[in-house]
Amino acid sequence: MNIRALRGRFDWHTEWRRFREVDWHALDPAEAGNWPKLLQLLCCVLMIAVGIGIVQWYLVAPRQEALASARSEETTLLDEYGTRAWQAANLPLLEAQMGTLDRRMNQLIAMLPTEAEVPSLLDGISELARREQLDIDLLKLEPVVQHDFYIEQPLAIQVRGDYHHLGAFVAGVAGLSRIVTLHDFTLKPAEAARGTDILQLSVQAKTYRYAEPPARQADAKGAS
Repeated sequence: MNIRALRGRFDWHTEWRRFREVDWHALDPAEAGNWPKLLQLLCCVLMIAVGIGIVQWYLVAPRQEALASARSEETTLLDEYGTRAWQAANLPLLEAQMGTLDRRMNQLIAMLPTEAEVPSLLDGISELARREQLDIDLLKLEPVVQHDFYIEQPLAIQVRGDYHHLGAFVAGVAGLSRIVTLHDFTLKPAEAARGTDILQLSVQAKTYRYAEPPARQADAKGAS
């Protein structure tokens, strides 16, 4: 069929005029065969578009969602595989680092006094004060503070003496074999020795005890 024959069968100008003259309220689907060819063509295109949309909605869209989910799962698995591959390749290094951390942890725990050793720690601080020729106004334990993995034991300290002996005392406390930290320093002239070089030092010392994690405590009770 040549173009001239097609033009003869389908006159665009005539069909366009018929399309513009359509009474849309009087259209009867039963007489669709008598509608203007342009309107019939438009309806065919619309039906094809609706059909494609239905196919897309019921067939293609679920597959696209499944494909997106599979790709997401693939990415997750690849990331997990990469992490495990890195861990496997670096396992000796990680084990060595864990061993170093365990040894360091054990060393630090060994530097923490046990509950039975706290009184001897007080005796050691008292001995340091006497060695530096200081007068002890206050040296007592304060209420403990419980944390998840350790117990904080505050100590209230108040001593009197000259500046250099007080400095030596502070250095001595910080250098004890057990871990002791010093907080809230207050240094002022001693009330009973005004006009002299005697100073009064108030400080809160804190030592720490290791507390077994709750899980380990439960395991120990179950084993007993």
